Amino acid sequence: MSARNRPDAVMVFGTCLIDLVDPEAGLAAMRLIRREGIRVRFPQAQTCCGQPAYNSGYRADARRVARQQLAALAGDEPVVVPSASCAGMLRHHYPRLFAGTADQALAEALAERVVELCDFLHRVLAVRLVDQGPPVTVALHQSCSARREMAVAPAAAALLRGLSQVTLVEPDHAHECCGFGGTFAVKEPEISAAMALDKAQAVAATGAELLVSQDCGCLVNLAGTAQKAGLGFQAQHIADFLWQRTQP
Repeated sequence: MSARNRPDAVMVFGTCLIDLVDPEAGLAAMRLIRREGIRVRFPQAQTCCGQPAYNSGYRADARRVARQQLAALAGDEPVVVPSASCAGMLRHHYPRLFAGTADQALAEALAERVVELCDFLHRVLAVRLVDQGPPVTVALHQSCSARREMAVAPAAAALLRGLSQVTLVEPDHAHECCGFGGTFAVKEPEISAAMALDKAQAVAATGAELLVSQDCGCLVNLAGTAQKAGLGFQAQHIADFLWQRTQP
C-alpha cells in the first residue's frame, strides 16, 4: 500500500490496551485519519488480537481469540492499527497461527490489509502536519515491534520532525527493549523493572519534557517507572500528541 493507492475508507483496530488504558489515543488516531478525508469504520465486535496467549504458547486459546478478529475485521478496507506490536501480531503471526486450518486464507487476507498508524499517515497518506503548539522537546521511544517486526520506526520520527515547534531527541541505547514485552513483564518482573528503569533514566537524561511512542504497552511501562523514580517527564501516545499539536 502506498500513496499511489490512497484508500477511501479504512477500519481501525483499536487494541485492548488502548481501549482499557488510553482510549483518547484511539480516538485521536481516528480523528487524524478522518481529517485527511478518509472514512473510518470501527468494528464494535473487535477484542484482543490474541498476542498474550500466543506469546505464552497457548495456540488454541490464541486462535479462539483471533477468530473473533477475523470475523470483526472482514472486508477489503485497510486495517489501521495504532500499535506496532498488535499490527505485527495481525500481519505476521496470524498466517502462522492459522496455517493448515480452515481459516488460513482468511488470516492471510487480513494480514495483507494491516498497516501501522504512523506508517499509514506518513507513507500512505503523506500527511502534512501544521504545528499549532508551543516549543517542546520530545523523546521518541520506538518499540521492538516498530523497529524490527513492522520496520515502521522511520515513519514515527518523520511525523514528529514535521512539526516545526518540536525538538526531537533520541535517548541513549534507543534500540533496546523497554522491558515490557507483554507477558515477559509478568514472568520476569525483576528483569523487566531493571530494563524499564534503565530506559526511563536515559529518557530523563535527554532533558525531554515528554516521551511519546506508538505502543501503549511501552508507554504504560515507562510512564509508571518514571513516576515511581521521580524522573519528571510525561508520556503520551503519538496519535494523541499529533492530534493535540495540530489543532488550531
